[in-house]
Amino acid sequence: MQSVGIGLIGTGYMGKCHALAWNAVGPVFGDCPEIRLVHLAEVNAGLAREKAAAFGFSRATGDWRDLLSDPEVDVISVTAPNAFHPEMAIAALKAGKHVWCEKPMAPGFDDAVAMREAAREAGRAAILGYNYIQNPVVRQIGKLLADGAIGEVNHVRVEMDEDFMADPDALFYWKSEASSGYGALDDFAVHPMSLIWTLFGRIARVSADMAKPYPDRPLREGGRRAVETHDIASVLFRLEQGASGVLMVNRAAWGRKGRIALQIFGSNGSILFDQERMNEVQVYRAGVDAVDAGYTTILAGPSHPPYERFLPAPGHGLGFNDLKVIECRQVLAAMAGDGAHVIDFEKGVEIERAVHAMAAAHDGGGWVDIDYD
Repeated sequence: MQSVGIGLIGTGYMGKCHALAWNAVGPVFGDCPEIRLVHLAEVNAGLAREKAAAFGFSRATGDWRDLLSDPEVDVISVTAPNAFHPEMAIAALKAGKHVWCEKPMAPGFDDAVAMREAAREAGRAAILGYNYIQNPVVRQIGKLLADGAIGEVNHVRVEMDEDFMADPDALFYWKSEASSGYGALDDFAVHPMSLIWTLFGRIARVSADMAKPYPDRPLREGGRRAVETHDIASVLFRLEQGASGVLMVNRAAWGRKGRIALQIFGSNGSILFDQERMNEVQVYRAGVDAVDAGYTTILAGPSHPPYERFLPAPGHGLGFNDLKVIECRQVLAAMAGDGAHVIDFEKGVEIERAVHAMAAAHDGGGWVDIDYD
């Protein structure tokens, strides 16, 4: 690929992240094809023109379908709300475009499977936006595990908490609608699940509970509307490799801003990581004299690729948008048919299958075995 034409659907929080990544990937990595920002779509033409000018896109449209017939568009970033992912991604793949779609794949499992089948038939790269797996520190955790630094892993504990839905008086919006999915379990928990899949492999069985801290929320026009999703979920799980695990997520956790706390316990030590301190990881190695026993903090630096593409020294720190740039480079690798460190639609369906098994476990009140066949 000498050049790649970019289409973007949606310009909200994640749409802007994608636009920043497409703008930065060439200057940061230097080994990329020419990136051409071709066509941007929004809910109306006026907003599309405004955002196209701000983000650097050549053309703008109020109808996302215009991107499908644009011969200059090679890959489409899908950053619309969850419910629109299936229609947009499938249409893009059928039009011969590569797809970079934000998580989760879809509110319904059948739609996620249809997205995977469309990717198989199209033979195009179909990547999901799981940027936390791109953190150089997370890659270092993978290396530590592969090297046996803490022995055989026997327990994994993951928590993800934010407070963007903690205020009971915050207005009702689409994340509280049933059409968006279960709530924290699929809108939210899929991020720590992407870490589980990347570091340990698949989950074999689950038991789960979901909760609504607030039964309704105020409407802008007055009155209140019942909340249809669950903002809290707690899951017990067993990995296919045998280790036990706990997954706890909360979108209504006052004081938490971007926490993904990962604790890994093994036969010879443990590893601790927290996304709110995303440039460091702590490692405890058993067998040390009690006088010197304790966690060693490893600070991200140029020795943890691809940190060195951004900064020449440790201690300066990468950020959320930098992870999106790294992911963007991996999307380009997938498009070129090279090995890519990503969650594609194949693995994405596995994660979605686990999500729906967790919801079934909540409904049934017991353990559910996950069949990936």
